[in-house]
Amino acid sequence: MNIQNLMKQAQQMQREIQKIQTELESTEYNGTSALVNVVVNGKKDLLRVNINNKEEITCDDIEMLEDMILTAVNDAFKKVDADKEAKLSKYQGLAGMI
Repeated sequence: MNIQNLMKQAQQMQREIQKIQTELESTEYNGTSALVNVVVNGKKDLLRVNINNKEEITCDDIEMLEDMILTAVNDAFKKVDADKEAKLSKYQGLAGMI
């Protein structure tokens, strides 16, 4: 294999990785907990928070609600990381070359 073909393959891989990263960044991921649903994008920007059963929440429940929001956001972030790992794992170790 000559250097020219190797460079072409590296450029192709770089384009594929960039395409996957762009797709990941624009994908929305849902995170949930008992009372909260959140949506984040692949850049881990929090896009939406939805609190279920708002009418049942009292001032005494604020600390619990904060914990539920944290749980839902972390759940969504884990989904972002898992998706990224699944889609980019075949390029692991090659990223430094391109």
